[in-house]
Amino acid sequence: MTKILEIKNLHVEVKGKEILKGINLTLDLGKINALMGPNGSGKSTLVNTVMGHPKYVVTKGKILFNGKDITKLSPDKRAKLGIFLSFQHPREISGVSVSKFLKTSEKELNPKFSFSEFKKNLKEKREILEISENMTERYLNVGFSGGEKKKNEILQMLILNPKLIILDETDSGLDIDSLKIIAKGVGEIMNKEKCILIITHYKRILEYIKPDKVFIMIKGKIVLEGGNKLAEELEKKGYGWIEKE
Repeated sequence: MTKILEIKNLHVEVKGKEILKGINLTLDLGKINALMGPNGSGKSTLVNTVMGHPKYVVTKGKILFNGKDITKLSPDKRAKLGIFLSFQHPREISGVSVSKFLKTSEKELNPKFSFSEFKKNLKEKREILEISENMTERYLNVGFSGGEKKKNEILQMLILNPKLIILDETDSGLDIDSLKIIAKGVGEIMNKEKCILIITHYKRILEYIKPDKVFIMIKGKIVLEGGNKLAEELEKKGYGWIEKE
């Protein structure tokens, strides 16, 4: 197996408070992974640190992407390497349409950018996600419902075609129909040259996107890992039994 992401003894602080306390995590190409844990366990801190958010200060440890140390790289450089983070709470950006945002982003990432190919690809991908053309001409996330915002994040994923895809609670607030569409989008992009990490509290999304590996985080540490059955066990028993152990 080819390692795409290696996190080694990662310690992270926010405003002087240590949140991550020695994370070790390895993700392989061609695999779907789930990171689960109770509220406040550090899941979003971890993925925002992987993406390079300046609010999260690495005090110890390393992040390697395809064998390259990216611990000190800026978010834009990480994105250009092929890392994508779907936000838990997508921002509204007035004055910039969805289509213009996607076109500008792809031009930054693709030196062989073709506008005609972009238009064709955008049409194909929005139809997969049941997104209307009208929605892609609206300002980015402005006035969008929760489900529309999450679909728009997946549309960005499909257009930008990253190598490492991190979905931070993409299932939050979605109804079953929207959840199935999100899963369809993930299935569309996943292949042996990609890796996906899904952050979630619940097993529901994992019924539609089956993980190869499940990691459990509690109080800033990865305390347990296993297969898809681990998610089923958590659904029945909660996190209390892990904390006791």
